[in-house]
Amino acid sequence: MSNVITCIEDLRVLAERRVPRMFYDYADSGSWTESTYRANTTDFAKIKFRQRVAVNMDNRTLATTMIGQPVSMPMAIAPTGMTGMQHADGEILAARAAAKAGIPFTLSTMSICSLEDVAEHAGSSFWFQLYVMRDREFTGNLIDRAKKVGCSALVLTLDLQILGQRHKDLKNGLSAPPKPTLANLINLATKLRWCKAMLGTKRRTFGNIVGHAKGVDDMSSLSSWTADQFDASLSWDDVAWIKDRWGGKLILKGIIDPVDAELAVKSGADALIVSNHGGRQLDGALTAIEALPPIVEAVGSRIEVHMDSGIRSGQDVLKAIALGAKGTYIGRAFLYGLGAMGEEGVTAAIEIIRKELDLTMAFCGLRDIKLVDGKILAR
Repeated sequence: MSNVITCIEDLRVLAERRVPRMFYDYADSGSWTESTYRANTTDFAKIKFRQRVAVNMDNRTLATTMIGQPVSMPMAIAPTGMTGMQHADGEILAARAAAKAGIPFTLSTMSICSLEDVAEHAGSSFWFQLYVMRDREFTGNLIDRAKKVGCSALVLTLDLQILGQRHKDLKNGLSAPPKPTLANLINLATKLRWCKAMLGTKRRTFGNIVGHAKGVDDMSSLSSWTADQFDASLSWDDVAWIKDRWGGKLILKGIIDPVDAELAVKSGADALIVSNHGGRQLDGALTAIEALPPIVEAVGSRIEVHMDSGIRSGQDVLKAIALGAKGTYIGRAFLYGLGAMGEEGVTAAIEIIRKELDLTMAFCGLRDIKLVDGKILAR
């Protein structure tokens, strides 16, 4: 393989070579048949641009805001579970790369590195993603910890009350703690670079949970706790309680239907994320880019609309912005970079997307990302 990295796919190929199969598959998989996971990306390809010529393209800018916070381009790092198993200290490395790039980094509740660890390395746009657990005291304490370390937004995920089934994880024995198959143990022995890095860190468990949740002091006690904790009774009443407890900028993640988008508006949240959890929950759901226009039409300017699920390029970002999103998020795209080359790889992923976004905007005859709308798309 060439050492020249030209696109996100190059990073994916390299990550697949360097990350142990069970953790690579965890990131690069969807639920059941994976039809929604695949369609999330292929639906972007159906959207075409209008190319314009002889337009002054000097002094282009991608700078804008997301929930009132300045960003160098309309993109943030999405919350992803077990990021620190793609590469040692993964959340810290990704947060550093995001801070250097001037975009927000969102830490998952199910991260390997803790809130407190990551806060030391994150920039001013350090966001925290919350899963609501049955243990409401633990959930409340998580919110308080995010406030204490200076997180500037809380991202509440609403589409993971119950877990979708991902066949690869079952076959690989991915659990907490992992129970790898013989084939995966053999595969692990071939990933010397990954193993060496993991031996050099103390962060190998869920840093936000172990030592913080009652009765969870090690990996063995973590398994039974997590199995029972995702709360199937989560409702809009809980959103009101969380909003009050948090008191800051609130983003609701996992909206895919205009009816839920209306409820998000009524909740008083600052933004919603059109998302199907990267195709990891309901297989056969609408793709995020397909669901985006009806939601934008339904809510208008009453709430800021963001989008994730399927973004692999700067062109995808521009298409989402043209269809009404004010911000986008990358998950797998940065994970591929992280698995491939650590912090350098995350930086590469961000800059690949930045360059693709900038060039495509120029070809469409625009100098300012804030002026992008549906007129740049072919009809």
